Amino acid sequence: MTSSDNTPQADRPLSPHLSAYRWQLTSLLSIAHRLSGVALIIGLVALSFWLFFLGQNAQASALVKIIFFSWFGKLVQIGFTAAFFYHLLNGVRHLLWDFNLGLELPQVYRSGYIVIVLTLLLTLAVWVGT
Repeated sequence: MTSSDNTPQADRPLSPHLSAYRWQLTSLLSIAHRLSGVALIIGLVALSFWLFFLGQNAQASALVKIIFFSWFGKLVQIGFTAAFFYHLLNGVRHLLWDFNLGLELPQVYRSGYIVIVLTLLLTLAVWVGT
């Protein structure tokens, strides 16, 4: 369409952007699932570096321990744990959907809240006392 076209559709974008939609639990959980997958990949790369440097000399090993066990390192590890549990639980949720289970809207919302609560509880269970 050209700008000289006077139809009502002339000013509309060709494809709707995220700002055109109202945020819902389902869309937030979908985006969070993708982000948690990316976080897991980054975390596995960091874990690989950690294991590599632990096998090096004592100085490299000490530096890695300082980084990973600092307050920021602990925060990253807690985030990695939360991403792991969220991605796992939400993946099971998607697997159930593949078997046509829990596809009604109230069930979708209920399972979404269950994933969030279980993610928090499991992450807390792992990190309490460490």
